[in-house]
Amino acid sequence: MFEGIQRSLSEALKKLRGRGRITEANIREAMQEVRKALLEADVNFTVAQDFIAKVTQRAVGQEVLRTLDPSEQIVKIVYDELVQLMGPVDTNIPFAKDRPTVIMLCGLQGQGKTTSAGKLALMLRERGRKPLLVAADMQRPAAVEQIKVLGEQIGVPVFSQPPPASPVDVCRLAVAHAKNSELDTVILDTAGRLHIDEMPMDELKQIDRLVRPDQVYMVCDAMTGQDAVNSAKAFNDALELNGVILTKMDGDARGGAALSIKSVAQVPIKFVGVGEKLDKLEPFRPEGMAQRILGRGDIMGLIEKVAQVQKELSQEEIAQQQKKLEEGDFTLDDFRKQFAQLKKMGPMKDVMASMPGMGDMIPEGEDPEDAFRHIQGLIDSMTKEERRNPDVIDINRRRRIAAGSGVEPHDIKQFLGQFEQVRDLMRKMAKMSIWERIKMVTGMGRAGAFSPGASPVKTKGDTGHRKSPKERAKERKNKKKKR
Repeated sequence: MFEGIQRSLSEALKKLRGRGRITEANIREAMQEVRKALLEADVNFTVAQDFIAKVTQRAVGQEVLRTLDPSEQIVKIVYDELVQLMGPVDTNIPFAKDRPTVIMLCGLQGQGKTTSAGKLALMLRERGRKPLLVAADMQRPAAVEQIKVLGEQIGVPVFSQPPPASPVDVCRLAVAHAKNSELDTVILDTAGRLHIDEMPMDELKQIDRLVRPDQVYMVCDAMTGQDAVNSAKAFNDALELNGVILTKMDGDARGGAALSIKSVAQVPIKFVGVGEKLDKLEPFRPEGMAQRILGRGDIMGLIEKVAQVQKELSQEEIAQQQKKLEEGDFTLDDFRKQFAQLKKMGPMKDVMASMPGMGDMIPEGEDPEDAFRHIQGLIDSMTKEERRNPDVIDINRRRRIAAGSGVEPHDIKQFLGQFEQVRDLMRKMAKMSIWERIKMVTGMGRAGAFSPGASPVKTKGDTGHRKSPKERAKERKNKKKKR
């Protein structure tokens, strides 16, 4: 998501850098490139025009032309306007105090509505709520069974009624059942519309009128672009939506829907689906999205993911990790565990895109998952002794590991050089806070020092002399003294 617009915006704004003075003509030329990038990303034409007009108006005024670094000031203006375009967003759900809160999900068929109902229920359960999923889709034969399976997977009860019960009756009975069962949140999974036609919309209006849901969210597929925007507008006209859940934000969509919905449909994006797993529903943050579009990463989003992964570890495990790091005892087994924790934060491409400068390190068309699987294959081909103490790996061992992992011996040597850098980094990070650690790693990302496939930052030329085990042991001893 957003890779295309990110590259185009970067190229357009890069033309303004390095100029001694930026003229109005320079700004207007760059804005034409930005406009082209927005339209190629499937942003609504009127939205793109208004956005460019606002940025240009601010950029050609005193705000930019008198600043010491006008190119960075223009980037700041573009960022501000992107945030304004997508926000403001209040991702909090207002819950009723003396009765169950009712949330109705609606949308077209095939947009991920039932799965989003499961994701929302899981998110609310993890926040301490007691949700009830309601199978109110009586049109699709497999819908009731699908939501029952989802409810079982996440440990959330599901309310359903056999035919010929109407969707309105199912919803009304579900709310009464939730009240009697002391469940505090009811999520209505209504039937998906084939298209915006009058009859099915009447059904949704009837549920809205008789059940009176506290919140109505439309589920849109980001891959459908402007169709999602137009659908959101039509549903909002009929039901007065409180927000949109945008699905498949981890896909290859160009991003036009995310940038257009708020302006065209007058409805904010409330949550985004960022993966197929049921825990992949996140509050929408316009600031983080704007930072990623401009290639500046999303530090706050990254910190939240780190904190989530940390919750899964026991205090004993965290203390043990900390102790090992402080003592400098960081092995290849620990390295592999760190990668496993990193993968829990989401798709590697998204995690790296959240780090300023790291997204640019991924070659176009190359999957970061493959790079990390490649590293895991190297480690798995080593013995326990080699993983505990990589210094014992000589040329013969490198040849054996290379044969076992399908690479060349020099690839093993290069990887071990990278691991040595990471080990030094982990020792330095041992006494830092999470914020300081992220700042340090993202700083390295900008310097190009943390790429899975890159050669070490600085290597000495090969002298032709291979050090003996005694010489390497002496070097290790000297390093320990310096620490």
